[in-house]
Amino acid sequence: MPLEMNREVFITCAVTGSGGTQDRSPHVPRSPREIAESAIAAAKAGAAIVHCHVREPDTGKPSRKLEYYREVTDRIRDADVDVVLNLTAGMGGDLVLGGPEQPLPSVGGTDMAGASERMEHVRQCLPEICTLDCGTMNFAEADYVMVNTPGMLHAMGTMMEALGVKPEIEAFDTGHLWYAKELVRIGVLKEPALVQLCMGVPWGGPDDLNTFMAMVNNVPKNWHFSAFALGRHQMPFVAAAVLAGGNVRVGLEDNLWLGKGQLATNAQLVERAASIIENLGARVIGPEEVRAKLGLVKRAPVVA
Repeated sequence: MPLEMNREVFITCAVTGSGGTQDRSPHVPRSPREIAESAIAAAKAGAAIVHCHVREPDTGKPSRKLEYYREVTDRIRDADVDVVLNLTAGMGGDLVLGGPEQPLPSVGGTDMAGASERMEHVRQCLPEICTLDCGTMNFAEADYVMVNTPGMLHAMGTMMEALGVKPEIEAFDTGHLWYAKELVRIGVLKEPALVQLCMGVPWGGPDDLNTFMAMVNNVPKNWHFSAFALGRHQMPFVAAAVLAGGNVRVGLEDNLWLGKGQLATNAQLVERAASIIENLGARVIGPEEVRAKLGLVKRAPVVA
């Protein structure tokens, strides 16, 4: 295994996510304005890509409202800094079961939507990238399942390619990469594909280096990949991803802390990642270079 370090690295900032972190840090953005402003600050700090979910402004709970996605998109597109926009398409696959003795019917927190509904904000906002969570898996909660069936992924992947939006394959374990390669083989997704290796998310692939390299070694050589880990391993995985030949993701979706007792902003996390990358002898590349590398096209949203 020769060292094949990536010398030209792009940073993705995952701005807010959908987890219950909104009351754990004042820096987790809630409203569309706050999310956009945090994304813009991350771009100015060196992020070439911003990955955005939306939340209910009052409670911070995850949302799929089209008007929130549109406001975030418009504010970012109108900003005085360029950045590649990556919108989640992972919402709408949340299944919360009733417990071990009576799993059905499902209970509060369940949000199951069809492929077209899950993709409507992507159709309207036309980001360069949107995510495709490439498998069903258990998360940390006892009775919660993230549901992404092969049929759902086939349908959503087909829609993404038809819209000209680049799918970012979210791979939480090796089986997700297996199915992603099948989607390419049957012509649903185009090569070279873009993969995000999601490490340390319970109960997907753990964030140890053996598992990480198993994931890396299952990514086809002509594909592009990025990687992240949660919490205190976020910055070590910046270095690991670059050394393994990939790109990096940081942000408040995955980690709230800059150091012990010090809550981070998205911009601070991006700045720390950029420092690590540059100290390794690599160069942080910007949005125009990323568009050229990944074959992306920046477009205006659909006129309402």
